[in-house]
Amino acid sequence: MARVRVVVEAEVRPTEDPDKVLKAVESFFTPDTVRVEDIGSTRILVAEAGSLRSLEKLHWLLRAERILDAARGMLRRGIQGEKLVFHLHKQAAYVGKLSFVSGDHESPMGAIRVTVEHPDPRQVVDWLAPPTVRGRPVFEKPVPE
Repeated sequence: MARVRVVVEAEVRPTEDPDKVLKAVESFFTPDTVRVEDIGSTRILVAEAGSLRSLEKLHWLLRAERILDAARGMLRRGIQGEKLVFHLHKQAAYVGKLSFVSGDHESPMGAIRVTVEHPDPRQVVDWLAPPTVRGRPVFEKPVPE
């Protein structure tokens, strides 16, 4: 079976509480492991999981916030071979909202980077953010494994 891995990374700025950064990450992601790495003078919170089920909160939030079409466009642009990479606004995530950004420059405290490794990232996109007609999903797929 192909390896599935989800890695969520967020810089912990000197003025930030690591627990609050973790709260932002956990608003849309259920990690198996969490650690804080010091890379030079930069601290990075790294949360990982070995299943796409870790993204079920994200799946639900995309529907609750009715942003499937916008999310689908951002997610499709993030497909790189067997990886899907996208960024979320850290402060929005902290208050339980989703806001896709194209990088750190759009999130004053740095963006949250999500990397999904999967043999077919298009299946992941179809599960997270299916195409819609009049705001309703055309189909709902089960979690790809």
